[in-house]
This record gives sequence, structure tokens and C-alpha cells, in this order.
Amino acid sequence: MSSVASLSDRYQQTVTAFVREHRLPGAVAGVVHGDGLVWSGGAGLADVEAGRAPDATTLYRIASITKTFTATAIMQLRDEGKLHLDDPAVAYLPELRRAASPFGLIETVTIRRLLSHESGLMGDPPDADWTRDVYESSPAVNLARADEIATRLPPNAQQKYSNLGYQLLGEIVARVAGVPYVDHVRTQILEPLGMTSTAFPPLSDALAARAAVGYRGRWMSDVPVPARRLRTFPSAEGGLWSCVDDVGRWIVAQFLEDGGDRSGAQVLAGASLREMHQPRYLGDDAWTEAYGIGWYGRRRGETVWLMHSGGLPGFSTNACYRVPEKVGAIALLNGVAPPADLSMALAELALEAARAAASMSPPTPLPEAFADLLGLYGDAEDGILVRIEWRDNRLTMVDPDDPDWKAVFTPTGEPDRFTVDPGMRQSGDPVIFHRGADGRVHAVTMGPFSLSRFEPVAG
Repeated sequence: MSSVASLSDRYQQTVTAFVREHRLPGAVAGVVHGDGLVWSGGAGLADVEAGRAPDATTLYRIASITKTFTATAIMQLRDEGKLHLDDPAVAYLPELRRAASPFGLIETVTIRRLLSHESGLMGDPPDADWTRDVYESSPAVNLARADEIATRLPPNAQQKYSNLGYQLLGEIVARVAGVPYVDHVRTQILEPLGMTSTAFPPLSDALAARAAVGYRGRWMSDVPVPARRLRTFPSAEGGLWSCVDDVGRWIVAQFLEDGGDRSGAQVLAGASLREMHQPRYLGDDAWTEAYGIGWYGRRRGETVWLMHSGGLPGFSTNACYRVPEKVGAIALLNGVAPPADLSMALAELALEAARAAASMSPPTPLPEAFADLLGLYGDAEDGILVRIEWRDNRLTMVDPDDPDWKAVFTPTGEPDRFTVDPGMRQSGDPVIFHRGADGRVHAVTMGPFSLSRFEPVAG
């Protein structure tokens, strides 16, 4: 049993204490490490009237976690060359030409800005009223009323969360892929990952029998009251039902940043996963939250977790993870409470164990093709000296005078050629190692700069 999996008692205690503290009808949670779910457990009841306890196969409305699937579908189409992230949404949804855009041309509402909630688009469809269960989930109906759609803020001014924006992204997926949005997600994401218990409504009889009952937030009494049932079902912006087993598979899919091109369970190319996970802008004045593509990051103490939460009547959900240590957690509640608090508490326990185990484990062997690339490089005229090392299982350039600076290189598939990973000024720049007639590396070029390799002086 791994050190992460060995903490089952502490995980269970954490879930039980959370359910008691928030007086929830029930909750189920899971911990992911490496290539799968290593623990799951629940507390309370998935169905109070039936006395049914939750487990890793119990279905919950994961609500806005669905947005991460929609964003992935857009990225798949981008990688296929069928759209660009900086294309205006109106190029695919010409009905938006009638929308109000007081801060500039409607072309400022781009796919990229919709993905990161920075387009300034209104948050919900026209006339939406969640308190009265008024919500139009049909993109066709809303686009027919495009003259009632508007941007509320200038683009890139701040985070403005938009369910409508993701509904429109789902429609872009359908029009570009040539199949209904739900079919694209099922065939291109869910089925390759084996997520057979994840589905859009209406659920099959078999799945519906495993669904939890959603309950309203506690109000003056501990007696659970079932939440109202939605008359319409959001789709691309929040329609999925899922379970801990399947959301665990979804987290594992996020760990495949080094997995190369899209194929099978690699439902998105590794480079595109890294692009989604990178923060685009800060979401609060305290610098504790940042938005990427589909996902957002939240700082808790000194640790940043990638995550997404979801909430619909009766359900509160969260999935969080860290790619470097391949650790994550899931919290699915059939009641009202902050699910991220539970998932991050579980994930922190797992992360501590994973880091402790990693410090005792031997490093991944150095690839033979990288062996003669390592060494000291520099420019005597400008006084530059750097090291190229095999560090944290990646080829990395480090500055001995600045421990916070490092450039991580991703192979391109061509010998001696790499690109710089995201997150720094040189990101995306080519890295080329140069060899002499004798085959030995004598220099490296990163972007517009070349550094000579320094050979050890013979003793």
C-alpha cells in the first residue's frame, strides 16, 4: 500500500467531521494519486428516505465542473485546426451580431476570453432567475434573443463568471464538430477515459437508480428537505452527473502533461493540458485565485491547487489537484457547504504523504539522449553562467545565482530540439543544442541567445 493510500482512517475522519460540522445529509469523497483513485469514502446518506449510503459509484450533479469538459472539447478542436482560441465567437455564432457590445466591437468576445471568464459577457441567459427556477438552457432559444444578450464589462477588466458564455462555447463545439455537443463530449472524452457513469440528463434507468437526492441548505432545522427539481437542464455550462470513480479518472487525465499527442486516454495533447492549467490572470486582490482555461487555481497556504467547483439546487461539488505530485481529491455533497474546503483538506493530507515518499524515492533515470546535453553553459562577455540539469524528471536550465529562475524544456520529437515550457518570458521559444564535427555539444541557443558549453579542465 502506498503512503498516500495508507491514510484511509484520516481521510474518513476528515469527511465525517465535515459532514457533522456542516450538518449535511451526506457526502462522498475520493483521493487520487498517480494513475488512479487510492481511497474513497462517504458519510451520511445519499438518499435519506431510502436510508441509502453513498459510495464511489453514487451519482451527483457535478454542475459547473462540466465546464472543464467543455473547455477540453474546444481545445481538441483547436488542436485539430478547426478553430483558433482568439477567433471571435461571432465567427461561429453569427446571431451574436445583434448582441449589445457597449465597450467595443462584438468581436472582442473571443473564444479564449469566454474560456477564462474574461469576455465581460453577461453571466446568465436573458431573464434567468435561479431563485424561481427560470433558466433557458437552449443555445438556439437564447441566440434567437441575441438582441437581449450583452457584454457588461470591457474585456479583460476582471473575472466575470458566465454560464451563458460556456453555453455558447458548447454550441460552438456542436457547430464546428458537426455533431451535438453531448455526443462530442461522450465520444471524444468520456468513452476514451472509461467514464461510463458520467452522463447528461436524461439519465438511463440504471444510472438514475444510483443518483443521490439533492437537499436544500439547512434552515432552522436539521431535517433534510429535498431541493427543487430543475425544469430545464443546463448542458455545456453545468449538465453532467458523475461519481467519485469517474471524476477520479478525469483528474488522472489532467496529470498527462508529458503524455505527448492526443491518443486514447490521452484525450488532449500534453502541451494543450499545460496550456489549460497555466494561470491567465489573477482573480482577486489577495492573489489567492487565478484563472486558466477551463480550470482555476487557488492558493491555500504555500500550495496552489488547480480546481473547479460546481453548484446546482441540492448539490455542491469540487475537484482539485496538483500535476507535479500527481495528487488530487474530490468532494461531492448532496447539500449546501463549501466543497473545496473538504477536497483541499483531503488533498493536503495526500500531498504531504506523496512528497515524503518522493523524497525517499530514486529519481527517474536520465534518458540516454539527454546525457551529453547536461553541463555548464555561458557567455563570458556578458558574465552569464547557467547549468543544464536533469531535475525533477525534466531537462532544465537553472541559474546558480537565482534559485527561483528555471527554464524547463519539452522535447519536440527532433533530436537536440526543445521548446521552453509556459510560465516565463522565454516560453515557447525554441531551444537548439549545437554539435561539432566530432558530435559533441558545444553550444545551446534559446530564442535569440546563444551560450557556449564549458568543458571541464583536465586534471
